[in-house]
Amino acid sequence: MLRQRFINNVPSLHHEHDSYKWWVLANIMISGFMVVLDSTIVNTALPKIMASFGISVDVAQWILTGYMLAFAVMLPCSGWIADRFGYKRTYAVGLAIFTLFSFLCGISWNEHSLIAMRIGQGLGGGLLQPLGMAIIMREFPPEKRGLAMGFWSISAAASVSLGPLFGGYIADNFDWHLIFNINVPVGIICFFATWVIQREYKTQQARSFDFSGFFSLSVFLGFLLFALASGNAQWNTGGWTSDIMMLCFALAAAGFVVFLVTEFNVENPLVQLRLLVKYNFGLTNIVMFMFGVGMFGSVFLIPVYLQNILGYTALESGMVLLPIGIIQAVTGPIAGYFSDKVNPKIPIITGIILFTFSFYLNSKLSIFSEHSQIMFPMYLRGVAMGLLFSPLSALALTEISRTEMAQASGLMNVIRQVGGSFGVAILQTLLTQRIVFHTAVSGALLNRSSPVFSHSLQMIQAHAVHDAGSTVQNAAAQSSMLLVSHFSQQMFVWGINDDFLISALCTAACVIPIVILKTRKTTLAAPVLRR
Repeated sequence: MLRQRFINNVPSLHHEHDSYKWWVLANIMISGFMVVLDSTIVNTALPKIMASFGISVDVAQWILTGYMLAFAVMLPCSGWIADRFGYKRTYAVGLAIFTLFSFLCGISWNEHSLIAMRIGQGLGGGLLQPLGMAIIMREFPPEKRGLAMGFWSISAAASVSLGPLFGGYIADNFDWHLIFNINVPVGIICFFATWVIQREYKTQQARSFDFSGFFSLSVFLGFLLFALASGNAQWNTGGWTSDIMMLCFALAAAGFVVFLVTEFNVENPLVQLRLLVKYNFGLTNIVMFMFGVGMFGSVFLIPVYLQNILGYTALESGMVLLPIGIIQAVTGPIAGYFSDKVNPKIPIITGIILFTFSFYLNSKLSIFSEHSQIMFPMYLRGVAMGLLFSPLSALALTEISRTEMAQASGLMNVIRQVGGSFGVAILQTLLTQRIVFHTAVSGALLNRSSPVFSHSLQMIQAHAVHDAGSTVQNAAAQSSMLLVSHFSQQMFVWGINDDFLISALCTAACVIPIVILKTRKTTLAAPVLRR
C-alpha cells in the first residue's frame, strides 16, 4: 500500500511510463558499482589490514580469494533463484545480504572473521551482478539495449578504476574498516529504491535446482583453491605432501568428477558445460580464464610491492592502478568499432602482445624502481584490456543461439571469476616458493668472510656513526639489521619478478587459441539472431 501510494505520487516510477526503465537502470548501476568496487577496493588497503592483524601474505590473500570464490559459485545459481522467487525479490535479497555482510566486515575482530564475512559478501554480490544485467535486458526494448548496457558497463569500468583509489584514500586517512562500512548506507538506499521502483517478474515454470551440481562445484573449487593457497603456508609444516594437502586434492578431484558427470546428465544443469563444446566459445573461455589469472593476480601483487618495498602510501598505490580502467573505457569502444571493420583477431592479438609486454616490464622491478617504470606497464595494460574484451566477447558468442545467450554470458562470468581466484591463489603460492628459493641460493652465496661483505658492513657502520649519530657499539648491530632488511626486500622483489614473468609466459600462450578461432563476418554481425 505504501509503495503504491509513493508510485502514484511519482508517476514516472510506474512501469508504463517512458522514464521507468531509466530509473531501474540508475538503481542497478549504483548497486552494480558498489559490488564491483568491493572486488578492487580491498587491494590497496590490504597491507594496512595485514599490519592491523599481524598476518602474512598467504593468509591475507584469502580476503580477496574468499570473496571471488563465493561470487563465482553464486553466479550460476542466481538465474534459478530469480525464476523461482522473482527477480525483484531476489535482487532485494542480494542487496540485503551484501549490505549486512559489509557491515559485519567493518566490525571484524580478526582475520578469520573478516575472511568469513567477505565470503558472505561474495554470496550477495554473486546474486546481484547477473540479475542486474538480466533486468536491464528485460526492461529495455531491443533498439535501446546497447545504450543501456553501455551505461551499465561504464559503472563497472569506473568501479575497477576508482576502487583502488578509494581504498587507498580511506586506508591512509581513516580506519580501513570504513572501506566496508561505506557500503551500508548505499546498500540501504539501493534496497529501498529496488522495493519502490522495480516491478516484479517471475517465470511461470521454474526449472528444478541442480543441488548435486552446486554442491560438487563448491567442493571442487573450495578445496582446490584452499590447497593451492596453503601449500607453502606457515601453518602447513608438511608442505605439498602433507596429509591435509593430499586430502584437499582428493576431495577436489572427487568434486570435479561428480560435477562433470552431473552436469552432462541432469535435465537442468547448474552450468551449461555443453556450451564449451562449441568451438569458438570453448577456446575464448580458455583465454578468459588465463586473463582472469593475470589480471586479478597482478592487481593483488602491485599494491603489496609498492607499499612494502617502495614505501608508497595506500592512496599513492591506488593512483598507480587508476589509469587502467580509464584507458580501457576509452579504447574499448574503439576496439569494438575496429573489429567490426577488420578481422577481430587483430585487436585481440595486439592486446595479448601488449598485456604480455606489460607483465615482462613488471618482471624487471627492483627496490629502486622509478615511478615512470611502474606507470608505463599500467598504461599498456589499460590499452590491452580495451583492445581485448569487446572483440573477444563477440567471437565467443558467434555460435551461441538467442535462447542460450543468458547461460553463455553467465558461464563466461563464472570462468573469469574462477580464473581470478586461481590467479590470486597460485601467484601467492609461487611468490612464497620463489622467495624461499632465492633466499636459499643467495644466502648460500653470501660469504660473511669475504672482503666485499666486510667492506659493505664497514661502510654501513660508518654511515650510522657519522651521518646518523649512532654510537660505535650500536652501529655494528644497526648495520647488520639494515643489511638483513635489504637482503629480505631484495628476495621479495625477485619473487614478485618471477610471478610477473610466469604471468607473461601464460598470457603469451593465449595467442595460440586466438589464431585458430573461426571468424565469419556474417556471424559476427548478428550473433544473437541465431536460433
